[in-house]
Amino acid sequence: MTVSTNAVTMAIANDDEQTLFYQQQANEVALFEHAYQHELPVLIKGPTGCGKTRFVAHMAQKLNKPLYTVSCHDDLTAADLVGRHLIGPQGTYWQDGPLTRAVREGGICYLDEIVEARKDTTVVLHPLADDRRVLPLERTGELLTAAPGFMLVVSYNPGYQNLLKGMKPSTRQRFVALRFEYPGSDVEQQILIKEGGATPHLANKLVELAHALRRLEQNDLDEGASTRLLIYAAKMISSGMHPLDVCRSCLAEPLSDDPQTVAALMDVAKIYFDES
Repeated sequence: MTVSTNAVTMAIANDDEQTLFYQQQANEVALFEHAYQHELPVLIKGPTGCGKTRFVAHMAQKLNKPLYTVSCHDDLTAADLVGRHLIGPQGTYWQDGPLTRAVREGGICYLDEIVEARKDTTVVLHPLADDRRVLPLERTGELLTAAPGFMLVVSYNPGYQNLLKGMKPSTRQRFVALRFEYPGSDVEQQILIKEGGATPHLANKLVELAHALRRLEQNDLDEGASTRLLIYAAKMISSGMHPLDVCRSCLAEPLSDDPQTVAALMDVAKIYFDES
């Protein structure tokens, strides 16, 4: 079941849903499982589209836990996470936010791109991210102790950090941290075959192209081609679209708004996918 409200998405993992595919890169599954067993919060760092969100959803399914995902942004308030009083036909009532629901139910609360949230919002996480494991609800006077199985998971992209948007050391040091990178060639090819329906030959060419584009990251691009974009490209090429048209729409244009940079990226793509 998936329910969307503003920037908050709630996803409930259960045995009836189709198992999410996730290709393990190193020992991240074991590290996550051990953190869960010891009731430790987890921080995941990594570039856009490298599989952070898919990994968390996969682990929620693997552990058979409810998953509440929140996409953080500048206007996210503590009330968006914790809850607020609303007015209904019967009068005023309290509605739990996704963080509070996860705390009550013993689920996983995943805050994606946590550094985008306001600092006064992230402070509410501190008592949950240490040995207290409590959530004060000032507006109702409750002090909730996290139910067994509750887990707090946050993520962000270190490449987008600046002086105004970084995680405070007092917050970061409350978490077990996992660093994600783009998968190795063999792993990424398997992902494209499984997720994008690519042939081994197409998967190999797309991964080689991605590596060439990622080498441009420190020069002309803010960030390299993500695995997510490669999956999009694999799906569209596999369905019959011309490879160069797909390279433009799925790789070059999403990576840059500058026409000259897009043209340069397409020159690289033509090395791997000719006009024939």
